[in-house]
Amino acid sequence: MFIENIKLAFAAMRGNKLRTLLSLLGIIIGVGSVVAILTLGQSATESITDSITSGGLNMVSIFPVANQKTSSVFTEDFGDTLMRNVDGIDSVLPQVSSNAYVRKGSKRKSVTVNGVLSSYAGVQNYEPEEGEFFSSMDNINRRQVIVLGAEVAKELFPYGDAVGQYVSLFRNQAKSYLVVGVMKKKDASFSNSYDAGVYIPYNTYQQRFRRTSTVGAYVVEVNEDVNTIEVSDKITQYLDNLVGADAYGLFSPATLVEMSKQITGTFSSFLAAIAAISLLVGGIGIMNIMLVSVAERTKEIGIRKALGASPSTIRGQFLTEAITLTLIGGILGIVFGAGISVALTNLVNWSLHLSYFSFVFAMGFSMCVGVFFGWYPAMKASRLDPIEALNYE
Repeated sequence: MFIENIKLAFAAMRGNKLRTLLSLLGIIIGVGSVVAILTLGQSATESITDSITSGGLNMVSIFPVANQKTSSVFTEDFGDTLMRNVDGIDSVLPQVSSNAYVRKGSKRKSVTVNGVLSSYAGVQNYEPEEGEFFSSMDNINRRQVIVLGAEVAKELFPYGDAVGQYVSLFRNQAKSYLVVGVMKKKDASFSNSYDAGVYIPYNTYQQRFRRTSTVGAYVVEVNEDVNTIEVSDKITQYLDNLVGADAYGLFSPATLVEMSKQITGTFSSFLAAIAAISLLVGGIGIMNIMLVSVAERTKEIGIRKALGASPSTIRGQFLTEAITLTLIGGILGIVFGAGISVALTNLVNWSLHLSYFSFVFAMGFSMCVGVFFGWYPAMKASRLDPIEALNYE
């Protein structure tokens, strides 16, 4: 009987193609809107997360505010102090930086010079394209070696072969540095623009490039077995007690990721709820077409009842027709919404993450709409008196 009802439903839709199409549009637009909004929301969240976590989710950056109070606290040895007082930290790397010019021949570029330890690249998942990052012995011996970010290397050495060449680094005076490595391209994070920087040994920076008593930043590597946000909170509490909240800045990608997921998730759900209203509008269209269908097929209903069809059989026929209509609209809506999502993510250069939950939600919601708005016309059809139905003009 169910298969027969589906056949009757398709026959009714083929008999009124334009009316069926207009009724389907409401469902298609509603389902497509829900799918597109939830998919775009998830894609935006994942793209933002990828950008934030380029330096690693288990990282916390601390930025001291240079003043008389902090100069004796934020020193090169502060990392050891922090690790003794806060559990869950694997390592703390001091970093100093300033702006300068780097030159090769007639080519000159403004860069950020970063004085870091040899373990910096490994901690930041920062890989060399050519050569290698400088060694711990380079740092201990304060050698004048330099590693170039991808953008800097491309501008100074457009034809490659930077490793083994010398470049001049300008601050108060020009000094010659041997290029030992060129790094791969890496998306900028909130704490660093990797490609536009150059990297020299920490001791070389302090002794030969620019003497400074305060460390510019600390890169804290959190143990992978512990929660980064919890460790970040412990660091904040420790530093607040030690130097005060106004004496430093702290950046945790994990905290920012959590916040961005909550914001985009709430916003997407809100927009999806608004889009779902169009499904209700589509449902009203379904009810309208079903009521018209009942009126047009009154004699058919009378004949079926006269031949012994029960009210439940008539009700099932029209209810199946309404559900079939919304099911087709739901499938087309999913295809429509997915197509919009693909086009828009390509347009804004996001990575596509299809929300399969939205497929299930939109399809289930559209079928509920079919049942809800198809029930009244189906009940009306099942309650028709067969004699009145046969005499209906």
